[in-house]
Amino acid sequence: MQLAGKKIAVIGMGKTGIAAAVFLDDNGAAVVAVDEKPRSRWGAEFEQIAHRPRLVLGRYDETALDGADLVVPSPGIPPRHPILTAARQKKIPILSEIELAYRFIRVPIIAVTGTNGKTTTTTLLGEILARAGKKVHVGGNIGNPLIEYAGTAQTDDFIVAEISSFQLQWAETFSPHAAILLNITCDHVNYHGSFEEYRRIKGRIFEHQRENDLAVLNAEDPHQEGLGPSLRAAVVRFSSVRPQSPGLCLENGCIVYRHPGGSEERYPSEMIRLPGLHNVENVMAAVAAARFCGCSKESITEAVSQFRGLPHRIEFAGEKRSVVFYDDSKGTNVDAVVRALQTFSSPVILLLGGRDKDGNFEALKPLLRAKTKQVVLFGEARDRIEPQLGGAIPIAKETTLKEAVLRAYRDAVPGDIVLLSPGCASFDAFANYKERGNHFKEVVGNL
Repeated sequence: MQLAGKKIAVIGMGKTGIAAAVFLDDNGAAVVAVDEKPRSRWGAEFEQIAHRPRLVLGRYDETALDGADLVVPSPGIPPRHPILTAARQKKIPILSEIELAYRFIRVPIIAVTGTNGKTTTTTLLGEILARAGKKVHVGGNIGNPLIEYAGTAQTDDFIVAEISSFQLQWAETFSPHAAILLNITCDHVNYHGSFEEYRRIKGRIFEHQRENDLAVLNAEDPHQEGLGPSLRAAVVRFSSVRPQSPGLCLENGCIVYRHPGGSEERYPSEMIRLPGLHNVENVMAAVAAARFCGCSKESITEAVSQFRGLPHRIEFAGEKRSVVFYDDSKGTNVDAVVRALQTFSSPVILLLGGRDKDGNFEALKPLLRAKTKQVVLFGEARDRIEPQLGGAIPIAKETTLKEAVLRAYRDAVPGDIVLLSPGCASFDAFANYKERGNHFKEVVGNL
């Protein structure tokens, strides 16, 4: 792909946008970098481009598209944004950052997507590959953008990349050597316009794979039904319920991997130190990809046994007066709340709320009756969520997360669990889910 002499508009100056602007400028493109925020609020990353004389800082309007040969939007720019609508009307090609990076990357990519579990599975895969002696770069939607890696010497054996639906939105030829689709549940409808469009975009991760590639699918996900026969890559499925041949399943306390040739491997489920059945599924997907990449059973077992998970994912956050607190701030959709609740057998007081993403909270009602003794709603979405729960369980409402924690602690008795699994985005009060989770742990620590 020829970049020198091309005029390219990079839309959105977050971490990904700035990395794309730097790469394009380094490769001779004339870059117009734009953002809705004033330049005084572009953050420390702005210093990477401020001194570049050939890089033009433009306004967030259609004038940035004048004479443009290509548009590279940051992942957070929704496809129906007026500037992208104008680009389509002008017939200017639009490429995502991962698509641009892919065209310059020579290292095989293992791509992990899904509504929930992406970061855990991506991180675990990176640790398995490293344990197996592979040189590996972990990035994408976590860590550094792939476009940064495209500008390096690229000496690794593999890239493990977390890939979001936002990144897949403008992918055209992106073709990972191994691709994992963990699950598809209702999320980001406000971004993609409909659940069906979200589902279609998720499936795009397999679209350009070839016969010598691997596609890992969830056999228990109804939204993945019918996907396998349309794929060119070899398909391996995983299931926590039913035997798979070929594929992986949980049987009698073991993860059983039945290979296409009929051979069989067993991994003890005790090696998994993470709570919840969903994490068993994440491990099964990682095992499939790791074996495909040449990792031994021994290195997989060792890496999984030493993996303790990531912050803000059903993370123990403290114990006060025999009330135990868990931080699942990463649980930003309804399905994540389901997975978190299914982890516990003790009575749960659930903290639910934040900025709504058009989630169907009514679907939680049967599980709330079975698992929770109270729900404390907080944040911007609290008034919308309340009628959806329809008296399924006692409900309290507070304005802030801190007030919700204090209310839950006041109402709890020894043996209860207070679980922050908000089912919503954090942006009504926090910069991201990490800031929200850290605030939760700080409040718990000060009780």
